[in-house]
Amino acid sequence: MAKDKIIGLIVMIIGILILIVYTMGSVVDLWFTTLGGNPNWDIAFRLFGVDWLDWRLFVVLPLWIIVILIAVIAIWIGYSMLTTPAPVPLEELEEELAAESSE
Repeated sequence: MAKDKIIGLIVMIIGILILIVYTMGSVVDLWFTTLGGNPNWDIAFRLFGVDWLDWRLFVVLPLWIIVILIAVIAIWIGYSMLTTPAPVPLEELEEELAAESSE
């Protein structure tokens, strides 16, 4: 494999790992430890058993969205690097152009 393809594969794998680990460490952990099990708030602010006015929700979710978007962009760049064919060397292009112009 070419050097660019290996770098693309590494970028893609790191992006996927960041996406999984950050999701498990932030949103899933927040859900199971605080939001789903705190019945002390007024029932008017609870929907599906979640306290929607919890400050941790306002901190974790925007940061999670930002990290996930960056990870998805990294995955896309890595995939593009992995699947894009290598460019044709300049010498070969010059030879092809010289052959076409001589005909």
